[in-house]
Amino acid sequence: MATIHSTALVDPAAQLHDSVTVGPYTIIGPNVVIGAGSTVGSHCTLEGYTTLGENNHVHSYTSLGAAPQDKKYAGEPTRLVIGKGNTIREFCTFNAGTVNGGGAVSYTHLTLPTKA
Repeated sequence: MATIHSTALVDPAAQLHDSVTVGPYTIIGPNVVIGAGSTVGSHCTLEGYTTLGENNHVHSYTSLGAAPQDKKYAGEPTRLVIGKGNTIREFCTFNAGTVNGGGAVSYTHLTLPTKA
């Protein structure tokens, strides 16, 4: 069973692998899928149709899968797909795709640089 902090809110319909760890005050919606070995830090929001592959590390205060910031977006079902082995640092926002952009945003391998 996934390790979920007592203050996190995880929708029962969300699909979390047994090895997933979820930090305090994180919110995970019903259409979210999180793969094996992934960790989600504190104060994160994962919503919409969001898929997070294996061995990802999402740091605190990150927003994944919210509606796209496009004035033409009219509530169509779109997705955010993040592959495996990614590090998503603090305060990042990755929105879902748009219909004009193919309906999905996909990241296969992303490691954001840290300051030296």
